Amino acid sequence: MLPLKNKIATLYLTVVAFLAILLYTIVVKESVLFAAIPAVLFIVVMAFYAVDTLFYWILFLVPLSIPLHELVPSLPYDMQLPTEPLLVGMLLFFILKMAFQGGISKQFWLHPVSLAIYFYLFWMLITTATSTMPLVSFKFLLSKLWFLATFYFIAGKIIQNNHLAAKKMVWLYTIPLLLVIAFATYRHLGYGLHDKQASYFVMNPFYKDHTSYGAILAMYIPFLTAFSFSTLLKPDNRKWAFGILLILLFAVVMSHTRAAWLSLVGGFGVWTIIKLKIRFKPLFITGLSVLLLGLIFQNQILMQLERNSDESSAHLGDHVASMTNISTDASNLERINRWKSAWEMFKDRPIFGYGPGTYQFKYAPYQLSHDRTIISTNSGDGGNAHSEYLGPMAESGVLGTVSILLLIAVVIYTAVHTYSRTNSYYIKTIVLSALVALITYYLHGFLNNFLDTDKASAPFWGFTAMIVVFDIYTRNQQKQINEINGSKNI
Repeated sequence: MLPLKNKIATLYLTVVAFLAILLYTIVVKESVLFAAIPAVLFIVVMAFYAVDTLFYWILFLVPLSIPLHELVPSLPYDMQLPTEPLLVGMLLFFILKMAFQGGISKQFWLHPVSLAIYFYLFWMLITTATSTMPLVSFKFLLSKLWFLATFYFIAGKIIQNNHLAAKKMVWLYTIPLLLVIAFATYRHLGYGLHDKQASYFVMNPFYKDHTSYGAILAMYIPFLTAFSFSTLLKPDNRKWAFGILLILLFAVVMSHTRAAWLSLVGGFGVWTIIKLKIRFKPLFITGLSVLLLGLIFQNQILMQLERNSDESSAHLGDHVASMTNISTDASNLERINRWKSAWEMFKDRPIFGYGPGTYQFKYAPYQLSHDRTIISTNSGDGGNAHSEYLGPMAESGVLGTVSILLLIAVVIYTAVHTYSRTNSYYIKTIVLSALVALITYYLHGFLNNFLDTDKASAPFWGFTAMIVVFDIYTRNQQKQINEINGSKNI
């Protein structure tokens, strides 16, 4: 055993050596990788002794995370700080935990939603192996794994242990989101609230653009609506929730995100259908009829849309009307350009696609001259496919889109049946809020895609975990009731 003085001296020498190497790697080598070591060690310790606390801190930091390139622009790589290093640590912890201790219930592992996720990941793994850019696809797959490990599996375990954690998760994202809203509004005031162009960037660096910002705001509005008008909260707390709801509504309007507005309308429609207990058969027939009419009269509809010349603007009425302008609105036309590029990419590689995460590097040659807009780029470096469904089709082939559609179908089915099965007011409120929140994103996914970011992945997978946990709980509860009734009959 070393004497105490030698231990202290060793500690000081270690700290000095670490600081020296840290300064050398950051200043001379312009690398921040070494700085992640103490963070990783801290995560490991926290994960084993207080995983709930660590999870809550990560969730709280997600809305406040910023890209690394905002701090060090010259680096060739990027990540969200401080969340992504923490998420990497959580993935490592999850793997170790499962290997040595388990901890996730068999029912959760084998739930239909979980099985759909495994298929989604399996096909992503296959198309990573066949990718035209294997390193890009592998990094993309890894990011999916750490999002799912933290926001689905670990979140699910925490909710299973304490059902009230579902409500806590909502607040832990909403509170820092209010700080972002305050920051964005303050910046917007500097340009004038009627300046639509300013609404596109005032949320930077916390959210990369107004579309992702609007999508997340829309996902939390169903929960705040439920908290404001249900008995889950005390009357005084409901007043606070209503005030926060008004702030979120104001923020989503000022974001000028048309897709978010449409998604909220769609979410409200689903809420109405469930509340009125409208059966699936008439809905299916109605939807099929609308689709057939759309196909029959597609030429007339297209001609009518092309007559719309309303441009997106600060005037709310014109901005709403511009949603269907496919003749002059640059934003709408650029989306069509990206969708067409994705479709052409799919036709070239329909089975395996170009590889997960590769669309933004591969779509440039597929842009036709007559589809290009004033915001198109020659190098095709302007972002993704603007669709959660066409993007996977171009990157992972037909099964890429099938896997995400299958997941959505299973989640909706599970949520509706869980809501119908339970008599618990708390569970009904949380499950319906989570479903409507996810519906807003499923609809938003036709026009944008953000599941490669921590901002959208946290609520998307977290709300999915809520539905799965409460489905398992209510099934077990129903099974116990049936067993008791069966024993009484005997």
